[in-house]
Amino acid sequence: MSVHPAGGTAVRPLSPEQLARDLAVRDLTDPAAGPHALQLLVERAVRALTEHWGCPVQVHRGERVVTVADNYDHLNYRGDDITRDARYTRYVDERRMLRSHSSALVPGALRALAARAAAGEAPEAVLLACPGLVYRRDSIDRLHSGTPHQLDLWYLTRRPTPAGTDDLTGMLAALVGALLPGAAHRTEERVHPYTLAGRQLDVAAGAVDGAGDGGEWVEVAECGLAHPEVLAGAGLGPEWSGLALGMGLDRVLMLRKGVPDIRLLRSADPAVAVQLTDLAPYRPVSALPAVRRDLSVAVDGADLAEDLGDRVRDALGADADCVETVEVLSSTPCRDLPPQALARLGGRPEQYNLLVKVVLRDLHRTLTDADANALRDRVYAALHQGTVHQWASPAAP
Repeated sequence: MSVHPAGGTAVRPLSPEQLARDLAVRDLTDPAAGPHALQLLVERAVRALTEHWGCPVQVHRGERVVTVADNYDHLNYRGDDITRDARYTRYVDERRMLRSHSSALVPGALRALAARAAAGEAPEAVLLACPGLVYRRDSIDRLHSGTPHQLDLWYLTRRPTPAGTDDLTGMLAALVGALLPGAAHRTEERVHPYTLAGRQLDVAAGAVDGAGDGGEWVEVAECGLAHPEVLAGAGLGPEWSGLALGMGLDRVLMLRKGVPDIRLLRSADPAVAVQLTDLAPYRPVSALPAVRRDLSVAVDGADLAEDLGDRVRDALGADADCVETVEVLSSTPCRDLPPQALARLGGRPEQYNLLVKVVLRDLHRTLTDADANALRDRVYAALHQGTVHQWASPAAP
């Protein structure tokens, strides 16, 4: 069955099995599910900003299934925005979806603040904190996950002086100082539908507490002045202004502790898990060998690295954690291939031939050749859309 979300094209909703699987993923920011270092980051971020502004905090978690309106419309996304496409959105039905960013929690938090203001109970300034697990269709590598954790921090005020760009600069300095002490940071201009004067915050990797000179800049947050139309849409009057920031918590924790692979944040290995309850530097656990398999596949022209990553996760289920990287090395139109190569691939002229590097590494055991070949074939089956197949395992279909 296909549905038509407002302003979007037809999409296929999640199956009941897919929805149940996604909802079963543990939210590492939620203390009710057990302690985790991500919760310490949330606490430090909130404390740094409430002390910076001398204001109270209102924490809003909400549900993982949100309305399409709260995820997009109430944040000023256009009806034809590419992010609404099924490649990036897990639709439950025509009105609901799994939240794709923690900003989807903000409209509800703003409406609650507006209700307090109408009742004469709202403070002059408040920090809205919205942490949680989100669902993304993303590529597979050491920095990306289909279920990352984010934190939205919105400072709202009705004090005589509206929040401005100087306040935003102070907010970023306070956050970096609290979460990544000693790290160099920079900002670049960005456009977001729910902000004005938008910025992207990058932090120098390896420079926390002076541990290295950085060298690589890692994006950790996006921010700006809270858009007046978003505030007005939630029922807040023109006397209100504010700052809006959304942060990727997984990357911040990896930078803070020196964790090399995002999959480790969910590791069940006791030697790893015990280190993920504090913010002390990560002590590497013995690395298991990686296995590389290169695949030549035929795919539709619209497929991106994010699509490939999502198909691999869906096909492998719990075994997806064995896949460290799925990287497209080259892309060639099938119509440009020699006839013999096109025949071996079973591709159509309108498709593309991708050379894909797949790196397999189980976090807890060494993969045998048979294990690696079986995983390779499952990944290959998920990606290849040609009519001729090249299997590595005799038992493959």
